[in-house]
Amino acid sequence: MEFSCKDFKVGKCEGEKVVHGETMPLVLQPPEPSKKDLESLLLALRNNKEWFDQMVIKNSAVLLRGFDVTKAEDFNDIVEAFDWDDIRYVGPAPRTHVYKRVWTANEGPLSEFIYYHHEMVLIKEYPKKVILFCEVPPPEGGQTPFVPSFRVTEQMLEEFPEVVEEIEEKGLKYTFTALSKNDTSSMRGRGWEDTFGTSDRAEAERRAKALGMVLEWLPNSGVKAILGPRSLTKVFEGRKGRRMWFNTVVGMHGKEISSAIMADGSEIPEKVVKRCEEIIEEESIQFKWEKGDVLFLDNLAVLHGRRPSLAPRKVLVATCK
Repeated sequence: MEFSCKDFKVGKCEGEKVVHGETMPLVLQPPEPSKKDLESLLLALRNNKEWFDQMVIKNSAVLLRGFDVTKAEDFNDIVEAFDWDDIRYVGPAPRTHVYKRVWTANEGPLSEFIYYHHEMVLIKEYPKKVILFCEVPPPEGGQTPFVPSFRVTEQMLEEFPEVVEEIEEKGLKYTFTALSKNDTSSMRGRGWEDTFGTSDRAEAERRAKALGMVLEWLPNSGVKAILGPRSLTKVFEGRKGRRMWFNTVVGMHGKEISSAIMADGSEIPEKVVKRCEEIIEEESIQFKWEKGDVLFLDNLAVLHGRRPSLAPRKVLVATCK
């Protein structure tokens, strides 16, 4: 599909890549300086909802840059310009509700690298779109790199075809532990009470079961969550039959508070995990924030992360079905 929309012009950004003929991210800017105000942007989005949705799927990432988007309320208006339903975040990252559909992104220490992942990949229902807004760009570092997921599968199948198919056949089992209360000194420090929206253990177990996980209570008032079996890759409609690397093996394998193994209990070879980590980095697009940027990611097609950063850095997020 060729670009054709009078309400936007195509720009460029540092670090963009052309992957199989698709520019990632597709940068959309005001068609002229007089159209950079928020009202003009909202009108353009409402008038081109279907086209914009197709651009996000086609290019896997679309960046709105150069518009007057300054605060959470503006960002929420952009999210609500579409007919995408909200989906509540479930996961280990500490987050704070800001306004309507807007939350802070992971509030863990800025010095930490948040590893590449598909949002809520372990949960039965995950968002189709992750939308991010840069209110305060970091003075150094703090990029939100992302990776076309199908490229990871292609490379892994080329180098480890038997291991990939073995894991695919057996499925994956994950575990992670959480304390009772939030710990913002950790990028995976969200407590189970906040995660499940209750301090009642029986209710937490019911809600966990609905999400496809089993809970084991620990003596320190924490909990271990067990998930699986989960698939290694997934193929989603409308994305050219591509096998997406839809898992969090590298991010959770052999970590202190998490693990990723095959569902039958056998270990994934260390060299396979290490090489996968290298491939993900090689295929990454190192997206660098500018103030007012709004980045739409197709969560079914790209992994994303966060580079270590100097303060201040303020990126807000909304997740959509």
